[in-house]
Amino acid sequence: MTARVLLHAPTPDALKRARSNARNVLAADPAAEIEIVVNAGAVAQALEDADPETDPLIRLCRNSLRNLQRDNAGFRTVPVAILHIVERQADGWAYIRT
Repeated sequence: MTARVLLHAPTPDALKRARSNARNVLAADPAAEIEIVVNAGAVAQALEDADPETDPLIRLCRNSLRNLQRDNAGFRTVPVAILHIVERQADGWAYIRT
């Protein structure tokens, strides 16, 4: 069974932890599926602090982008972070708030 891990990062410090957790999981299980759902205060941090290794895993909340009046800068987005989290959990993903 492939691990499916959903890391939720609502703050800049949480984003740092999520990126570290993602690297650690992938080092232990390269086949793991990982998403880092970023909303609230972590969105600006994601846009300003590039990390080529983990940026492809990030899903920015469009609501948070709109509130910040920013564009996605090439990141993948989800319409509503919390709804995306609920849907992933219903699909069997493990949820971890970082």
